[in-house]
Amino acid sequence: MIRGLDTTVRRIRRTVFEEVARLGFKADADTLLNDMEEIPYKIVNEDTMKYRESVYRARAVVRERLRLAMGLSLRPENKPVHLTMGVEASNISDKYYEPPLMQVIPSACEGCEEKGYEVSNVCKGCLAHPCMEVCPKGAISMVNGRSYIDQSKCIKCGKCKAACPYDAISKKERPCAKACGVGAIETDRHGRAVINNEKCVSCGMCMVSCPFGAISDKSQIFQLARALSEGDQIIAEIAPAFAGQFGDNITPRNLKAALQELGFSEFYEVALGADIGAIAEAHHYVNKVTTGELPFLLTSCCPSWAMLAKKYFPDLVEQVSQELTPMVATARTIKKEHPNAKVVFIGPCAAKKLEAMRRTVRSDVDFVITFEELQAMFDAKDIDLSKYEAESSFHNATGAGRGYAYAGGVANAIENCVKEYYPGVDVKIAHAEGLAECKKILSLAKVGRMNGCLIEGMGCPGGCVAGAGTNLQVDKAKKKVQELVAGSTKKLPPKELEEIELK
Repeated sequence: MIRGLDTTVRRIRRTVFEEVARLGFKADADTLLNDMEEIPYKIVNEDTMKYRESVYRARAVVRERLRLAMGLSLRPENKPVHLTMGVEASNISDKYYEPPLMQVIPSACEGCEEKGYEVSNVCKGCLAHPCMEVCPKGAISMVNGRSYIDQSKCIKCGKCKAACPYDAISKKERPCAKACGVGAIETDRHGRAVINNEKCVSCGMCMVSCPFGAISDKSQIFQLARALSEGDQIIAEIAPAFAGQFGDNITPRNLKAALQELGFSEFYEVALGADIGAIAEAHHYVNKVTTGELPFLLTSCCPSWAMLAKKYFPDLVEQVSQELTPMVATARTIKKEHPNAKVVFIGPCAAKKLEAMRRTVRSDVDFVITFEELQAMFDAKDIDLSKYEAESSFHNATGAGRGYAYAGGVANAIENCVKEYYPGVDVKIAHAEGLAECKKILSLAKVGRMNGCLIEGMGCPGGCVAGAGTNLQVDKAKKKVQELVAGSTKKLPPKELEEIELK
């Protein structure tokens, strides 16, 4: 697992984001194209670390990363398209994301082998040769005193690996494909990975699992930096997973002051919307599920989980909660108080970028950036968070809403609200994390095995703290959020909050 580690791939990615943010803050249309052309040479040259077998390939990869970071699409391989093609259309402060969000950069993909089994040099050529005995297709034989797998006969069942006493048989699998819980990673005619967008739900796990950095997503940091530099009224809504993402000793006061230094005018916790959602879904569960009107209820705060349910289990759509997600509920609260402001969701999630693109959400959320992208914006402005501190912290939410950031937290918040508002009502809880587990629990729900349950689904294993746009290792991130929850003055939202905020 490479999520949260400070790898070369992450450093390159962060550097590209930082340079793009500088372009946005500079906001100079006269030099934009030339400035953009210079970035690949600035990042990759004879004096920098050797990232690929040549600087030419490394620059080719950076160029495509640069386009995605500018909110543009990758260039086609079969016809000439200039690096800066389409930039003029992106040089605006209100550009929305255009699918596909996740894209494989062909020049970066190493064409990793697909799933298979191979005998390593650890093989002892043992007399028992259990690998041969358990193979159902006779694909294994002894060659020169060692086991040999005939790939034309192998059905990739893995029985040989399980039986080997020396663990001498290795399972070879594309990291991106292994991380994808919906089987969206396929192969092109050159043996490179390609994403089937009909299957993809944009969780981003393939992106953070590729050790070559061959998968990337689009960004709005250029457009956001430009809007901030123009002095627009821009309000940040910050997901509760922010805890610890910008340094061990960085407090909410540090983060709030640093955001103000970037140009944000107001700050809200997305956990406010989570509080609103917890109340609404508590009412929904009691009024619909416990009465038998609905067999079960699926939470809706994770866009990849909701997309998975709607795309792969269309029969279950009615069971997906229709309540606003925390991002949208918070944004609508902000727009009610500041109708002329632009709202920026700052969080750990790549899939939120596509949620914000929906026509029903566009008027609420103007920009979506991740914690990773925000850190690059701080770097672009040379902002050291430890040197800034606001007079007050964030104070919009309760411990319940803040707990949405880790797996199990959503269901826990709703369960506690039910117990508080409807004493004596029992809540049956089930939750799944990671798309493969989410598919399993939805399959069980479809055949009636989850009736009466409140089912929480999280597209990323670990929940939002494990999102594709985070800076911190999952276990550390979860611990930091738990500390934030424990330190919350209020544990549960008042029953009237939903009516107060969204009436």
